[in-house]
Amino acid sequence: MTHPIRPIRFVHRGAVQQVTQLPPTTTVLQWLREHAHCTGTKEGCAEGDCGACTVVVGEMDAASGAWQHKTVNACIAFLPTLDGKALLTVEDVADAHAHANAPGALHPCQQAMVDCHGSQCGFCTPGFVMSLWQLYQQRDTAPPREELADALSGNLCRCTGYRPILDAGQRMFEAPRVAFDPAPLLAALRSLQADTPLVYEADEAGRPGQRVRFYAPRSLDELAALRHALPEARLLAGSTDVGLWVTKQFRPLGDIIYLGRVQALQAITLNAAAHALTIGAGASLEAAWAALAAHVPALKEIWLRFASPPVRHAGTMGGNIANGSPIGDSAPVLLALGARLVLRRGDAVRELPLDAFYLDYMKNALQPGEFVEALVVPLPEADDHVRAYKISKRRDSDISAVCAGLALKLQGDTIVEARLGWGGMAATARRASAAEAALVGQPWNEATLRAAQAALAHDFTPLTDLRASAGYRLKVAANLLERFWLETRPHQPLRADEVQVWPASV
Repeated sequence: MTHPIRPIRFVHRGAVQQVTQLPPTTTVLQWLREHAHCTGTKEGCAEGDCGACTVVVGEMDAASGAWQHKTVNACIAFLPTLDGKALLTVEDVADAHAHANAPGALHPCQQAMVDCHGSQCGFCTPGFVMSLWQLYQQRDTAPPREELADALSGNLCRCTGYRPILDAGQRMFEAPRVAFDPAPLLAALRSLQADTPLVYEADEAGRPGQRVRFYAPRSLDELAALRHALPEARLLAGSTDVGLWVTKQFRPLGDIIYLGRVQALQAITLNAAAHALTIGAGASLEAAWAALAAHVPALKEIWLRFASPPVRHAGTMGGNIANGSPIGDSAPVLLALGARLVLRRGDAVRELPLDAFYLDYMKNALQPGEFVEALVVPLPEADDHVRAYKISKRRDSDISAVCAGLALKLQGDTIVEARLGWGGMAATARRASAAEAALVGQPWNEATLRAAQAALAHDFTPLTDLRASAGYRLKVAANLLERFWLETRPHQPLRADEVQVWPASV
């Protein structure tokens, strides 16, 4: 079915906005500052890392019609992805509270930043305010310090440091509670429900006269038909990677097919009979990791260290896999769990093991017109041991030098199955077949560990780059394998509180 070309329509400042003529890759931040003249939101890194551009995007839950919202990075979000949604910025936080109270009144999250001296140069402050506001809506009482640190892991400050900002995050709950009423926004969003699926056309950025289209199908069948008809079009999910192609590399994207309005792609279901999770390729990283960690608690730390909340809210696990980056943190863990991909091309559907998907650096087994529909992730059994480790220069919101997803199945003291997934060690994320062979059939003891560590040098010849040297990567991979043994050895394994930064209960 062909839908008519129409404007981008979304809610901002209490009114429905209509946008035409702007390139489809115009970012939300560019529109805010250059067209809406709302300059509270700042641009720092233009790559979704510093958090100065943090905004909140709200929408109606597809099933219940209830309001829901999330923080995202405006600097890499493309404007058409706002279609049918609401955009909230630091101006809205201040204005709404002032209107309800006294002129110039600040929201508790803003006042706490003032009272605790959490702002110095002020450039990062609007982003912190939006992350704090999001947390304020989620809780009624002050969170523990470590939970607050996780919530702010996508915001960087180099003036005050974090202590006064963390103080503000707890202080804001001491003021009288300020309610947020989403009813006016929901009413405006309902007025957009009758809009046809977005087909937007405009000149491509930097190429006057070169017309391109942005498609936002709403069903799997419509997506499959579009992808089959336009195999060269760029698939877009959260733009947490593709956005940088535009803001940093200035690459033209051509026609774009956006996956974010296909509700079926966002489903996460448990198949109890198969003891597996099916994660739609469009499910956010936050939702996907939360579901995995609910069944495999050992994955909680890597979930919280995967990028930052705004990136996890926007990005998708399917996109992280399809992207094929050798340093993507999802692939090593999913390799260890034995994940399979559900691939679709038109009406044809096939399954492929994840370890057969990557062919070479940034090359995969997708056929023209094919896309990732879902990931099927077997869940560990009682005799399985699973861990995930991430080594990076910064604990939070950083790219991995090495990432490991490690899984063993034991019968008594003997290893009967091993799956060792690694990222940052080769041109693709991949399993360590020689190390796995050194483990299977052997007792899980120190001698077996040493043999597997030695075998890693046969599995990988890492590169040296800005993140780590080849020698460091091999050494740290061997060390992570030793940590895995220390935590899972049959006799006297280390307790969780002996290997965690935060208390094990967190």
